[in-house]
Amino acid sequence: MTTPPSPTAFNTDLPDYTKLPKLLVGQKALVTGANSGIGQAAAIGLARAGADVVVNYVTGDAAAQKVVEAIEAEGVRGLAIEADVSKELEVEDMFAKAIDAFGTLDILVANAGLQRDSSLVGMTMSQWNTVINVNLTGQFLCARAAAKEFMRRGVRKEVSVAAGKIICMSSVHEVIPWAGHVNYASSKGGIFMMMKSLAQELAPHRIRVNSIGPGAIRTPINTNAWETPEAYASLMELVPYRRIGEPEDIANVAVFLASDLADYINGVTIFVDGGMTCYPGFATGG
Repeated sequence: MTTPPSPTAFNTDLPDYTKLPKLLVGQKALVTGANSGIGQAAAIGLARAGADVVVNYVTGDAAAQKVVEAIEAEGVRGLAIEADVSKELEVEDMFAKAIDAFGTLDILVANAGLQRDSSLVGMTMSQWNTVINVNLTGQFLCARAAAKEFMRRGVRKEVSVAAGKIICMSSVHEVIPWAGHVNYASSKGGIFMMMKSLAQELAPHRIRVNSIGPGAIRTPINTNAWETPEAYASLMELVPYRRIGEPEDIANVAVFLASDLADYINGVTIFVDGGMTCYPGFATGG
C-alpha cells in the first residue's frame, strides 16, 4: 500500500491558518457533521476565534471526541452530540442539549452532507432520498431550530450586533451542473434558494443567513481526486488558482461570516473555489 500524500502535498505557499483573530469571544456555535473534513475544520476555526463549539456527528464517536479535545485546547468549551440531522426529533433534542449546556447558541454552521452518486437512470429512490434528506432537509431542520433560539433570546450586544448567524454549507454545484450527481447538485441548488428565503424572512429579527460554496477541497470524500500527482494535475484543470482548497480555507470564511465584520452580508453565497465558478474551460475563448 502506498503512503498517502501529506496534508499539504502539491500545495505550496499556504497561509498560516492558525492565525485567526479572536472575533467570536463569548459566542456559542453548533457545527453539524463536525467530526471530519470541512466540519471539523470549521469547528476548530470557530474555537480559535473564541467560540464555544458543539460538535455534531452521526457516526464516529472517537473522531468527534478528538475534535472536542482540539477545541478545548484553544481555551474554550467543546461538546460532542450525536444526532442524525435528517431526523426531526434528533435535531430538536440536539439543540435542547446544546442550549442546556451552553445557555444559548449564536452560530449555526449547517455543514452535514453526503453523496450517493449514480447515473440518472440507475439512481434509486434510496440514493435520491438519502442525499436530499441529509443535505437539504437536514439544513432546514437545523436552521429552524437555530432560528427559534435566536428569536427567543434576541440580540446580545455584549457578544454580537446580530441575534444569530446561520451559515449553510453549499457547493459550487449550486450553480455548476454535475452529471452523474443529480441528487447532490439538486440538494445544493435547493440550499441556495432556501438560504435566500431564510435570509429574507429572518433579517428583521437581526438574524443573518448566508452560504459558503466550496469548490475542490482536500477532504476524505474526494480522496481519489487529489491523492496522486496525476489526479491532482487533472483536477487543477478546473481550478484557475492552481491549488486545491484546504478545509481551513472554508473555516476562515465561516469565522468571518459569523463575526460582526460581516454584519451587512445577508443572503449570499461566498464561493471558496480558487475560481472554479469562473468556468476555466472558457479561459481560451471557449
